[in-house]
Amino acid sequence: MSDPVIKRALVSVSDKTGIVDFCRELSLLGVEIFSTGGTLKTLQDAGVAAASISNITGFPEIMDGRVKTLHPKIHGGLLAVRENADHVKQALDNGIGFIDMVVVNLYPFEATVAKPDVTFEDAIENIDIGGPSMLRSAAKNNESVTVLTDSADYAQVLGEMRAGAGATTRATRLMLARKVFELTSRYDRAIAAYLTGAEGAKVEGAAAGMTVALEKELDMRYGENPHQNAGFYRLTDSEGSRSFGACFEKLHGKELSYNNMLDIAAATSLIEEFRGEDPSVVIVKHTNPCGVAQADTLVEAYLRAFSTDTQAPFGGIIAFNRPLDMDTAVAVNGIFTEILIAPAFEDGVLDLLMKKKDRRLVLQKQPLPKGGWEFKSTPFGML
Repeated sequence: MSDPVIKRALVSVSDKTGIVDFCRELSLLGVEIFSTGGTLKTLQDAGVAAASISNITGFPEIMDGRVKTLHPKIHGGLLAVRENADHVKQALDNGIGFIDMVVVNLYPFEATVAKPDVTFEDAIENIDIGGPSMLRSAAKNNESVTVLTDSADYAQVLGEMRAGAGATTRATRLMLARKVFELTSRYDRAIAAYLTGAEGAKVEGAAAGMTVALEKELDMRYGENPHQNAGFYRLTDSEGSRSFGACFEKLHGKELSYNNMLDIAAATSLIEEFRGEDPSVVIVKHTNPCGVAQADTLVEAYLRAFSTDTQAPFGGIIAFNRPLDMDTAVAVNGIFTEILIAPAFEDGVLDLLMKKKDRRLVLQKQPLPKGGWEFKSTPFGML
């Protein structure tokens, strides 16, 4: 079958980033736009031609906006299989027009419940019902419907529509549908987690079951051994601070490997114990501390840590609880180290240390997040 031309779009977004420009371009491509509530007002105020969803349903938005798109003329227009003659006849008989594109992002539930003063009522009102329903209907019928949840995809879709006489490619529709089910799955898990922790719903002991979603943040240089592949994944349900990029920035050196990440975790978890204390240094090799020391100066702390085992630090990881100064950098530069981690690097230090191309220099931008889940993998399950 040929890729379907997009003629009608339904647009309803909480995050309005880029939506005016996107819809303006859709309008120029001849797409009829229907919208709801605040999105409709935003588009009309910007001079973008858009009509109320009530023009399709023949029914007003009711119950403070809780019910506006939960209607057969919406979901029938999304779910109808265009190559199924019976579906087409039923749509015609019931005055249902096809909807070729859905642009929806969801009420900000996770951001709402992250607020320290959030009330239970506020949380409940930010559980989106109509949005996930439309997204799932559109994603199920991805043969015919293009569905967008992320403003980062607007440009690609517009580019394909311009090149394809108003149509998107099958590959793009599949990719966008996959993103929908990843989003709605994550959204539901966040709601379940909140309700589990709500007053009166506490779970005693370990949870009876859990679903964990991971999102790849980094490709690793290689796995535990050079012939293996590896990636670093962050929990998609966690706040932004629980990611490598939020905590660290690699300033110099090759890509990090699987073993490098384990060593970084070991070294920074230990140096975290000395945050705010006298100058301290931790030396780690294969996740094991082989030198830890405190002193009046950072260079003295390093020399003490190094003296505990003068062989293991070669090819190891060193973490500092103070900005790395020139005296300490000169001392460290006398041996090969895989990674140096510090909260800052004083003037001239990076220039010196970057002369060794195989050494990684990592800036620790913030303290490690506290709490959260800890998982341990075994051949027969998870702890």
